[in-house]
Amino acid sequence: MKKQQGATLIGMLFTGILVVFAAIVVMKLVPAYIEYMSIQKVLGAMDKDPALKDAKNSEVRESYARRAGIDNITAVKPEDLDISRDSGRLVVGAKYRVEKPLFGNVGLYIDFNASSAPTP
Repeated sequence: MKKQQGATLIGMLFTGILVVFAAIVVMKLVPAYIEYMSIQKVLGAMDKDPALKDAKNSEVRESYARRAGIDNITAVKPEDLDISRDSGRLVVGAKYRVEKPLFGNVGLYIDFNASSAPTP
């Protein structure tokens, strides 16, 4: 007589619940990371723009607003930008937090730090 092997109904339900929960978390987080990559792309393009090398801060913010409008960026507003100059080079950055509710009073938050400065 052979002993039966396989998944039980409770085991399959538990696995299904875990898969659904993981899928919900991924669906909530992916748009935030896509927007972060768009912000990085915009800041990188601004870093390479020779017209912004000696621009005033207000001109840099206007340039970001135009580019952010094209890429539909809403997480970082022009007034949220940190603008500085490092050895004559324009450095534009933004620190921001994205909060995503999951269910009830449970949610996720992610801190992002986007910058036009090259990462070491």
